[in-house]
Amino acid sequence: MARAKKSSLISGGIFDIDLLEKEVSELEQQTAAPGFWDSQETAQKILRQLNNKKERLDDWKSHNQQTEDMELMLEMALEADDNSVIDELEGESAALAKSIQDLELRGLLSEPEDKKNAILTIHPGAGGTESQDWAQMLMRMFTRWAERKGFKHNVMELLPGEEAGIKSATIEIKGSFAYGYLKSEVGVHRLVRISPFDSSGRRHTSFASIFVLPEIDEDIEIEINTSDLRIDTYRASGAGGQHVNRTDSAVRITHEPTGIVVTCQSERSQHKNKANAMKILKARLYQKKLEEERAKRQELESTKTEIGWGNQIRSYVFHPYNMVKDHRTTHETGDLQRVMDGEIDDFIYAFLLKRPDL
Repeated sequence: MARAKKSSLISGGIFDIDLLEKEVSELEQQTAAPGFWDSQETAQKILRQLNNKKERLDDWKSHNQQTEDMELMLEMALEADDNSVIDELEGESAALAKSIQDLELRGLLSEPEDKKNAILTIHPGAGGTESQDWAQMLMRMFTRWAERKGFKHNVMELLPGEEAGIKSATIEIKGSFAYGYLKSEVGVHRLVRISPFDSSGRRHTSFASIFVLPEIDEDIEIEINTSDLRIDTYRASGAGGQHVNRTDSAVRITHEPTGIVVTCQSERSQHKNKANAMKILKARLYQKKLEEERAKRQELESTKTEIGWGNQIRSYVFHPYNMVKDHRTTHETGDLQRVMDGEIDDFIYAFLLKRPDL
C-alpha cells in the first residue's frame, strides 16, 4: 500500500487539489467583500460554487487521511507480524480504493445539474413481450445500482406489459450526483439471448431506451402557466384482478407550448399522481432550458434515437457467451450477472473519462 500524498493520490489527475484550494480561498474572499449580498442571485450562485468546491476538498482530505492512517497501521502490523490486522487492512483498502474512484468520478462532474437527483425513464423497443421483459430487467439493474450506492428510489410511473415486462417506467433516484452518474446511461441498450418466451429456443435481440433528467430544486424557478396545460385523468391500467385501480387516478399532463407530455399512474391518489407528473414536467422543462442555453450541444430530443439496430450504446450478450460491452468506450466485461445486479460503475467511469467535453 503506497503512501498517499497530495501529489500522488489525485492531485494533477482528475482534478488539481492545489488549484481547488486556491479557488476555495478566492470564493471565500468574495463572500467577505462589501456589497456581496447586493445581488441575491449572484451571491447564491457564488455560495453554491463555494459549497461544492469545499465539499470536494473536504472529501479529498478525508480520503487522504484514511490512506495515511491505513499505511501507518500496515507498517505497525508488519513489524509485529500480525497477520490478522494485515488481512483486515486488505479488505479496508479495497473499500477505500472504490471510494477514491467515486471521488475521482465526482471530479469529472462539474455541470451545475450533475449533483441533482435523477428522473430515469425506460421504454422498450419494438418486439412486444421480448423487449418489454428486457425493459423490466433494466429497471431492476438500475434500482439495484441505486441500492448499492445508498440512494433512494421511487417508482413514479409504471405501465406493465400484457404478458410480462413493462411498457414504460419512470423512476426517481435520490442521491448525491445521481444525475451526473446516470446521464452516461442515456441511449439504447441491446440484449441478445435465448428467449424464454420462444418455445423453439431461438436467439432473440431486444432493445430498450433509457433517458435521464435532472430533478430540479425547489428554489429553481420554472414558470408554468396553468392555461398552457391540458390535464387528463383516466383509469390506471394494471395486470388485472384485485390490483386494478377502479377510479380515474391516472394523470396525463400536456404542456401545449412545447408539446411535452408526461403521465403518472403509480399512486392510487389522483392528487399524488398529479404532483409527480408536475415534478417530471418541471424537470423536462428545466432540461430543455439548459439545452437551449448550450446551443453548441445536442438538442434534448436528439438523444432520443430510434430504439433499434445501429443506435445502441451498450450490448448485453447472454448467448452464445456472456459479455457486456459499451460501444462508446469499448469497455467490456464477461461478468454479466454482476452487471445485471447493478454493478455498472466501471461503465459510468469509462464514459465520463472518455467524454471530450468534460
